[in-house]
Amino acid sequence: MITTYTSYTMISRDLPKSLARVAEKPDVARETDYYLSKIGGIKTVDDFMADTRIYNYALKAHGLEDMAYAKAFIRKVLTEGVDGEKDFANQLSDPRYKSLVESLNFAAYGTTATSFDKAQKGVVDKFQRQTLEEEAGEENMGVRLALYFERTAPTIKSGMEILADDALSEVVRTTLSLPDEIIGADLDRQAKYIEDAIDIKDFQDPAKVGKFLERFTAMWEINNPSDNYDPLAPFNNPSSGISTDLLISINNLKLGGK
Repeated sequence: MITTYTSYTMISRDLPKSLARVAEKPDVARETDYYLSKIGGIKTVDDFMADTRIYNYALKAHGLEDMAYAKAFIRKVLTEGVDGEKDFANQLSDPRYKSLVESLNFAAYGTTATSFDKAQKGVVDKFQRQTLEEEAGEENMGVRLALYFERTAPTIKSGMEILADDALSEVVRTTLSLPDEIIGADLDRQAKYIEDAIDIKDFQDPAKVGKFLERFTAMWEINNPSDNYDPLAPFNNPSSGISTDLLISINNLKLGGK
């Protein structure tokens, strides 16, 4: 049997080839062609919300596919933008919403928002990477988690950011051999423990991330035998990686709540 680490490295070490294979899949190519043919004609948030295929494609590209039903929420995110400290996306601990706005920044650029490369090829690249990770997860969710962590690691700045994302925290808890019971502990104490155990700056170094994921994949196979583990658990929360209760708790901390 191919190990989790071997499967992960087979994809990661030749990522362009892996992404090209995904891009050529008929369903992916069909939706990508549609997106690229239509996105330039999307001039407003209303236009974006009205085209279901465009809307779903962009949300999946940003890991927000499971939030597609929350149209009023997504509309608020896009309408307010990210330029102001109090803008809705900036108040959310989950960075995926800010990333969505940065790709489709109607608030800042109005009718020209979709003319930029980040709204076109940038979103396509994200969609293909997201699809690659999901496909890997169908065979081995540990591989999906490793690929997700590898992609996200350079953006991590604190232990609290790890806690705010169930998939990231799953990787860290597994790597550090932390018991599931720690999830119920005080958030600040959890964050401090993570920052004491890991030098967050190491996640800026691809070689150190690789070493971290080598340990993660080894621990994954020990701790998560396929016959009794629910592999989709880290990704089944409404925001595709962050639990609602944890999001609320962290947002309250960030906003000065008790």
